[in-house]
Amino acid sequence: MRFARTPADVVDCPAMEPDFTPLGKSATRADLLPLLRAAGADLAALYARADAVRRAHCGDAVPIRAIVEFSNYCANECLYCGIRASNPVPTRYRMAPDEILASVRQIAAAGLAGTVVLQGGETPGDSDDDIAALLRRIKTEVPGLAITLSVGNRPRDVYARWRDAGLDRYLLRFETSNADLFARLHPDCTLAARLQCLRDLQALGVQAGGGFMIGLPGETLETLADNILLCREFDFDMIGIGPYIPNPDTPLGDQPNAYAADPETFFRAVAVLRLANPDAHIPATTAFDALFPNGRDLALQRGANVFMPNATPGPLRKDYQLYPGKPCIDEDASDCTLCVQARLRALGRPVAQGPAHSLKKAPPSESRPPES
Repeated sequence: MRFARTPADVVDCPAMEPDFTPLGKSATRADLLPLLRAAGADLAALYARADAVRRAHCGDAVPIRAIVEFSNYCANECLYCGIRASNPVPTRYRMAPDEILASVRQIAAAGLAGTVVLQGGETPGDSDDDIAALLRRIKTEVPGLAITLSVGNRPRDVYARWRDAGLDRYLLRFETSNADLFARLHPDCTLAARLQCLRDLQALGVQAGGGFMIGLPGETLETLADNILLCREFDFDMIGIGPYIPNPDTPLGDQPNAYAADPETFFRAVAVLRLANPDAHIPATTAFDALFPNGRDLALQRGANVFMPNATPGPLRKDYQLYPGKPCIDEDASDCTLCVQARLRALGRPVAQGPAHSLKKAPPSESRPPES
C-alpha cells in the first residue's frame, strides 16, 4: 500500500489569515468529526490552522529524536506487528550495551539530535536491570542527551527504577481507545492495563508519550475522534501517531487500513490532534514516509513538529520491520543525518537545539485523568 500523492496535493489553498485557535477543552467527538471529514477549502483551512497552532505553541524549530532499535525480541503477539513473538521472519537480535553506547555516541557526535530514543520489543523481567544499567551509563558517558525509552508495559516500580537511573521520557502508545478493538488485537494485554502504565509514568514525573495507529481494521471515524480526545484527557507530553500498514507476515496481513479509500484521513488526524493538543510534541512518524513520497514533510506542515530519524546500525534495520515498506533500511546513521538536514532546510525549518523537553506549563501532577 503506497500512494503517489494525497488529495490535498491538488487542493487550491487560497491566501488566508492564519487561525491560531486550538480546540477548546470542551470539544467533543461531535466537534471533531466534521474536521476529520474536511475536504476542499475546508481541508486547506484545517491544515493552515493546524500549522499556525503548531507555530504558536511549538515554534518553527524541529526537535530531532534519534531512534536506536536495540532489540527485536518480543514476548507479545500483537496481531499487526512484524516482530510479534511467533513471527519466524526476522532474525532476532539484541544489541550489547557497548554497541548501544557506540550508537548513542555517534548520535551525540553528529550534533543534530537532542534525544536518543531506545526502542525494543516487550520482554518484561529479563532486561529490566540491564536497561537501568544502560541508562546510567548513557547519562554518565554521553551527558547532555535526553533519553526516551519505549519497551512496553512494566510495573510501576520498574519505571521508578529507570527514572532514578536517568530516564527522561517514556513512549507507550495505547493504539486504540476502543477496549474491544484493543482486546482483539492485543491478546497479551488490556487497554486498562496499558492506560494504568501511562498513569504510573505520569505520577512518577516521567515525561509520558502516548499515541495510536490510524486506521486499524475495525476502526471507525468515531473511534479516531475518541483516540484524539483520550490524548487530550491524558495531556501527554508527546503523542506519536501513524497509519496502520498491513504486514503480510502477521494475522492481519490481508486486512487493509480502514481509511485506504481516503488516505487524507491520516493527515487530517495529525491536524486535528494538533488542534486538540496544542502544546504536545507530535512526531512526523516514519510510517508516513512508507506510504507517501515525503510523507513526513507533509506531516510537519500539517501539525507535527518533531522528526525521528533512524540511528539503528545499518545491518540490523531489515530485522526491525514492524510493517513492510519501512524507509531507510539500507542506510546508516550518517545517511539519515544528511537527509534530515536537507529535508528541514527545504521546509525552511531550523533544527531545535538541546533536548527539547516537554512544552507543558503545568507540573506533571496536575490535569491528569483519574485512576479507574
